[in-house]
Amino acid sequence: MMTDAELISHIRVVPDFPVKGIQFFDITTLLKDAGCLKELLDRLYEEYKDKGITKVVGVESRGFLLGPALAIKLGAGFVMARKKGKLPADTLSETYTKEYGEDAVEIHADAIQPGDVCLVHDDLLATGGTTAAVVRLVRKFNPARTYCSFIIDITDCPKIADYPGEVPVFSLLEVQEHNS
Repeated sequence: MMTDAELISHIRVVPDFPVKGIQFFDITTLLKDAGCLKELLDRLYEEYKDKGITKVVGVESRGFLLGPALAIKLGAGFVMARKKGKLPADTLSETYTKEYGEDAVEIHADAIQPGDVCLVHDDLLATGGTTAAVVRLVRKFNPARTYCSFIIDITDCPKIADYPGEVPVFSLLEVQEHNS
């Protein structure tokens, strides 16, 4: 078993990416290590194995990395939450505001059934804007319960005002963008 510090040491921090003043937490260096990858997946499974998850909803695009493997381990289906216009069949959509304008996420209209227990999964929790939109979108399907999981939570990044605080959130690792 690896410690949080050991896992965090495998994350590459890229300053001023994608814009000046932002520290980008690059998980590719974490995922390329087989031991780290196994540890992440095992920890996620342990957290959710008894929650009755029937659908893992991966958020484009890094939620697609561990989401399908976690779904397999949980005996659940995998659902993609994609950017507008990327899914080929009928979709439900949710619009949200980003730093530089509006964006939208979509899920196929037949992907989630009423009563499903959904786990929304992404790599990183910063402000929570995308996650809040995906949770609102998932709720349109009337699931029995919704959870959220992340590989990393940037704890000193202020969350948006309408972040769904009533949804249980689990983050594998906590980091700070600005070390004070």
